[in-house]
Amino acid sequence: MTGSTEADITAPHWVKIERDVMGNFTASRSANGTTWEQVAGAIAVSIPMTSNVYIGLALTSHDTAQTCQAAFSNVTTTGNVSGQWSNQDVGITSNATEPMYVALSNKTGSPAVVAQDDPAAATIDVWTEWRIPLQAFADQGVNLADVDSIAIGLGSKAGLVSSGGSGTVFFDDIRLYPPISEPQP
Repeated sequence: MTGSTEADITAPHWVKIERDVMGNFTASRSANGTTWEQVAGAIAVSIPMTSNVYIGLALTSHDTAQTCQAAFSNVTTTGNVSGQWSNQDVGITSNATEPMYVALSNKTGSPAVVAQDDPAAATIDVWTEWRIPLQAFADQGVNLADVDSIAIGLGSKAGLVSSGGSGTVFFDDIRLYPPISEPQP
């Protein structure tokens, strides 16, 4: 893995990634798309790969509190490349506004559904903890000693709202904690 930072570059700017027959990659940049210079500090990097390789362009702000956007245009590939070029938004800000839910169920009976308080949960762009008291499921008739299914979803579950949005959501640290006892005076 290698990285390089160059200051005082103004848009529009061209970038070129080249792979030679030995698998070495080099990065170049250009202010006009014709005259190229190697990116300062970038070295040729060898990356072993299988015969099927997927290529793409991405952008990051390197700050979880900041979103960023870029427009890539005139993207071309040369060499033995097959398939159509496509694009895909990655991130939260482009998500459709939809509620999120968790559903628990037993082998018998309907699932119990708890919806996230924020109806636009799919557009939250920072890590957010969502604590759900298990009693919320028990109150709906789920035997917590015999749960056989858990589902996390967006949109409609048991008639919450109609579904149909699209986007990307990241889940992590799904856990089950025992109830927290109140401190005794």
